[in-house]
Formats: sequence, C-alpha cells, structure tokens
Amino acid sequence: MRRTFRHLGPFLRENRHRYAWGILFIFLADVAQLLTPRLIGGAVDRLAAGAMEPGFLGATAAILLVAAALTFLFRYAWRMLIFGTARKLEYTLRDRLFRHLVTLSPGWYDRHKVGDLMARATNDIGAVRFAFGGGVVMFFDTVILVALVVGTMIVTVDLRLTALATAVFPMIALLSRRFGREIHRRFKDVQAAFGRVTERVQENLSGVRVVRAYGIEAPEEAAFDAASRELLEKNLHLIRLQALFQPLVQLFVGIAMFVVLLYGGRLVLRQEITVGAFVAFSAYLMMLVWPMRAIGWAINILERGAASMERLNALFDAEPEIRDDERTDPAIRSIRGEIAARGLSFRYPGHEAAALADVSFTVPAGGTLGIIGPTGSGKSTLAALISRLYEAPDETLLIDGRPIAAIPLSVLRSSIAVVPQEPFLFSGTIEENLRFGAEDAAPEAIAWAVEAAGFHEALERFPDGLNTVVGERGVMLSGGEKQRLALARALLRRAPILILDDALSAVDARTERHILARLRELRGRQTMIIIAHRVSAVMFADEILVLDGGRIVERGSHLELMQKGGRYARLARLQSLALDDPFDGAEAVKTTAEGSPPTGPAPSGAGQSAADGADAVQNVAEAAEAGENAAGKADAGEDGEDAAETAAAGAPGDRTVSLPVERPAERAGERSVRR
Repeated sequence: MRRTFRHLGPFLRENRHRYAWGILFIFLADVAQLLTPRLIGGAVDRLAAGAMEPGFLGATAAILLVAAALTFLFRYAWRMLIFGTARKLEYTLRDRLFRHLVTLSPGWYDRHKVGDLMARATNDIGAVRFAFGGGVVMFFDTVILVALVVGTMIVTVDLRLTALATAVFPMIALLSRRFGREIHRRFKDVQAAFGRVTERVQENLSGVRVVRAYGIEAPEEAAFDAASRELLEKNLHLIRLQALFQPLVQLFVGIAMFVVLLYGGRLVLRQEITVGAFVAFSAYLMMLVWPMRAIGWAINILERGAASMERLNALFDAEPEIRDDERTDPAIRSIRGEIAARGLSFRYPGHEAAALADVSFTVPAGGTLGIIGPTGSGKSTLAALISRLYEAPDETLLIDGRPIAAIPLSVLRSSIAVVPQEPFLFSGTIEENLRFGAEDAAPEAIAWAVEAAGFHEALERFPDGLNTVVGERGVMLSGGEKQRLALARALLRRAPILILDDALSAVDARTERHILARLRELRGRQTMIIIAHRVSAVMFADEILVLDGGRIVERGSHLELMQKGGRYARLARLQSLALDDPFDGAEAVKTTAEGSPPTGPAPSGAGQSAADGADAVQNVAEAAEAGENAAGKADAGEDGEDAAETAAAGAPGDRTVSLPVERPAERAGERSVRR
C-alpha cells in the first residue's frame, strides 16, 4: 500500500498535522459517545432499585446534553480537517498530473489515447480523493470506536459476554481481506472500461462533422453501445461482489446480536450482571454495528482508491523522453537563430524505415531555408527535431554552433514559433488565441501581426472583431482563416526562429503573395524555415532543399534549381501548367507519370521516373483540392494583376496565382492567360 501511494508522500508529509488533528477529533467524538450508554445503564439500575432522585435525573440529562454537543463539535472539526484536506489533495494531484503531462514528449502521446487520459484525470483522481477522505474517516473511526467500545465492555460489563460478542471480528477481517483483493482487481477493470467509453465519446464529438459527412452515425452508435455495454458488465461484475460483501458483514452482526441477547439474558436472569449493565452492553453493541458495517465500506473505498492510484502511477512514472540533463548548459539564456544539421538521421520509435537520412545544411541567423518535397519525405520530421519535440542523435543538430541538447528546453522553446500543418486553436476569442505565448503584446503589435498574416480582411467581417469566439478547435473559422490566425499568433511572438510547416496550403494565391511579401520583410531579423508543397511558397528562400525519402535530392536557390532542370524545375512547371489549365495540367502530369513527354512546353528531363510523376500528381491534386483553378501569370508583357483578374472572371475557381518560372528563351512570351 505504501508503494501504491508513494507519489502522495510529499503531500501527506506536508499535511500530516491536519490528518493527525482530524484523527484526534475522531477519537474525542467517540469518547463522548461512550458516555451515553454508561449513563443510561446507571439510570436504569437506579430506577430498578427504586433509588431514582430528581437531582440525579437532571444531572444525567445535562451530561447527556453536553456529550451530544461535544460530539457535534468534534465531528464538525474532523470533517473540516480530513475532508478539507482530501479536497486539497484532489486539487494538488490534478495540478501535478497536468504539469507532468505537459512535460511528456509527443512520442508518449502517440502511444496513449486522450479519452483514457481524461478518465484518469477525472474519475481516478476522484476515487483517490474519496479514499483519503471518507476512507480514512471510516478506517480510523472503525478502529478507534471498536477499541474503545470493546475495552469499555470488558471493564464495565462482562469479559465472557464481550468475548462472545466480538468472536465474529476475525471472520469479518478475513472476509475483508479476501473481498478487498477482488474488489481492487474488478475496479481497475471498471476504470479501464470507463476510459474506453470516454475515448469513444471524445473521438466522436471531435469528429462529429466527419461522422455525419460519411453517414456512419449508426455504426458509431453501435460501437459506442458496445463500449458502454462493456462498462455496464464490468460495473455489474463489481457490484455483484459488493452486494455479497455487505450482507455477509450484516449477517455476522446479526449473529453477534443473537449471542448477546441469548447469553446476556441468561446472565441477567442468574443475576450475574444487572439490568442496567445489560442495557448498557446492548447499547455498546449497537454502537459496534456501524464499525462492522463501515469496515466493508472502508475496504471498498480504500481498494478503489488504491486501484485508481495505480492507474495514476502509470502516468506519474512516465519520464519525459526529452528534458534538460547533464548535456544542458544552464548559462545559455538566449539564441541568435543559426541552425545547422550535420549528417542528421532519424528513425521514429517502432519504425524500421528512417524518416531522415544523412541530412546536412546550414541556415545562418536571419536566413531563410525552404524545404519542399512529396508527402512523407521528412519535412515535418525535420521541423519537429528543430523544435526538439523528438530527440535528434547527439552532435547532428546544432543551434548557434552548440548541440541542441546543450540549450535549456525553456530557452529553446521560447525562441521558436511554429505554425504546424494542422493549426490548433483554443476555444476562446481571436485575441486570446493571438496572445497565446505573447500575453503582454501591445495592440499595435497585434494589428501588425494580423495584417502581416493576411487575416485583417477576415477580421473586419466579424462583428465582434478580436472578441469573436472561434469555438472548439476554431470550428467557427474556415481552414484558411485558421491558418492565417495561427500564422499571426506565431508572428506576434517575434521569436528568433520561425517555422512554417505547410502553413499556406489553405490560403488563396493573392493572400499567399501578401504573406510572402511580409515574410520577406523579416529576412535578416528572423531565421525562417518554410516547409511547403508549392514552389511559390519557398522560391524567395536563400536555399531550398528538395527532400524525398528522407534524403536531400536537390539543393540550391530557386534560380539555381530551375537552371538545373531537375525535380524542382519539373515540379515548378507542372504546378504552373496545372494552374493555367487544370484539365490540361492533369493530363500532362498523367502523361509524365507514364513516361511520355506531355503536350505543351517540354520540361527539361521529361523522362523522369513514374515515381516522380506520382509525386507531381500528388502536388497537383493537393493544389486542385485546395481550389487552385485559376490562370497563371502572363509572360508576354501583360501585367500580372490584370491578367489574373481577367482569368478569374472566366475561370471556374476564385484563386489567382503568380508563379515566375524560367523557360527556354524561344518559349518566352508564348503563353497567354487562358480564359
């Protein structure tokens, strides 16, 4: 038991005086209760002897009144001390658990379900609180009251009668031990089933739009019914045991009462004890009914608390995979933003294939690195390693020339602003989401960040402006609005390192140009890593890495990569062609994937592999899925904005894209805006 509650040691030591005082008041309340049977027994003897006097009767009544008042005060005191401390324990345990959970690495959360964690943070903590509240009271009240009552019965009534009345106690103790172990096991099963029900509810509420969109309400209802039925069966399995335990205890109490009435009555008839002593003994025995019943409840409550604490211990025992250690230099207080990788390779736990293999690059402080490549090529993995959400091998990832592990986590994380692929918004207002990580930001800074992220026009449409509630996970906003709000939040932080992980995938071309223009203004002040599928998002970077299969297959500036005519150049031309005419573009990609040159401008290296063509198909599909049905920028001297507007008027989509792409000189000016 001590090992089970080991994580509560500091709290219990800190509050030991409150528990000690509470137990003392339990003792005093029980002592005050003992006066009542003794006084009633003496009054009965005087009445039987005909010696009752008015003064004695009044004194007895006054003492009984005082005893009742003292019992009330002592009970109030122990309830405030013990139950109040138990509530404080609940608060402390929940706070400690939350603080611990936020330190655990993403890899740990990959292996645990949110619903089960929520069940442990609510239901299990409540069970532990009840064990250290009602469970403690029942246990100590039972032990103290039984000891006082039995001692009083032996001293003031009769040893033989007391021995017969308490002969059932060993049987009750044996039952409690055997039943307690089984209650412990079955309650853990109940809590595990409750966690699965919570997980099912959490997933369906979070994904209710997907459930309805796919019309799978009935299968999900059936799955929930199965999980709920499992919880019901586990609870019934536990209740059957509890329903048997309490009546058995009551049975032994009845046996004790039968023995007392039978044998005690004979002692009275033989005049070996007085009628008053027998009445007092019967009252004492009735006082033992509660402890004998409470011992079953106490065992039940304590075993439930122990089972829940074991489930919580599994969380508290989880060590953060990434934390400050002997490699950390506490003298580091800030970073400039230089990032370097030296033969960086990484493999996710439990996976055989490497997510990154022999990746090397250097981004000077204030520089911009673009990363492009197909899905699964390792782009987001690289961003996660730079944020140290996962641990890179020693000496392979450097910040300001130091191994990343040498930088305190608090310094590193406060120096990086990340816009993830799937932006997460809290269910508060727009301003509250913006201030996340920048609580003291001035209104002017908020206005700048909103404008730089292209969110200002959307903000003007909301009647409540910054006070608009976005709903859970930003449900009240569109995908593009979520991305822009998340980008504004990251810009507002003004961190030395800014990482955009496909953060412009849901914005239209005009907004993308606006955002990229603002990002270019930050060059030299922030180190930027821009991860994207679209060439237009990375073309202004100082260096661009093309990843495939976790390896760098091409690198250079936009102009250098276009001149090489490799994978990057083919991707740029395919995207530009698809944006000019999505139907011709899709056919061109299909033809390219089959190994034949596409119709239209012949790209350099048209004989790429089918895998390259599949990558291009994926990028074009993603662009089309985002609604990128618009015209490209005219090359033959037309103004780009006018051409885009003209294309938008006749094109099925509402987006315009301006993508400068180098082409052979003889092809210059040949393309025009399609209508």
